[in-house]
Amino acid sequence: MPPDGPARRPILVSACLLGISCTHKGESKANPVVAALATDHQLIPVCPEVAGGLPTPRPAAERSSGGRVRTADGGDITDFYRRGADQAVALARAAQIERAVLKARSPSCGCHQIYDGTHRGVLVAGEGVTAAALRAAGFEVVSEEDL
Repeated sequence: MPPDGPARRPILVSACLLGISCTHKGESKANPVVAALATDHQLIPVCPEVAGGLPTPRPAAERSSGGRVRTADGGDITDFYRRGADQAVALARAAQIERAVLKARSPSCGCHQIYDGTHRGVLVAGEGVTAAALRAAGFEVVSEEDL
């Protein structure tokens, strides 16, 4: 046991929710409820898009029903999202997390709803690439809206 008390269980968290400016617009989505989890948990930030090799800022993207991730101009960036998801799963395994708190509606991190791939602002039930990969690897996945 460390001198300052029991070890805090690690949670994987979308980096943007912790105030890191890594959204596609180059902004953060800092969330005080998520930040407060640091009281009892070790928060491990991850931005799968950046981990997969995409820059910040970057064009907006959406995941279609076929699973491909495309920008509004039709660019297929699915491989970047898959690499980022693989990185997030590897990090989750290495840190021995049980739970991930991810950004709602993101084509990478969304765990309940995502945009439908038409770039018209239509939400559908579904998961982003990273949320699906983490869940398939056996990790609990929630959004900041579930807290």
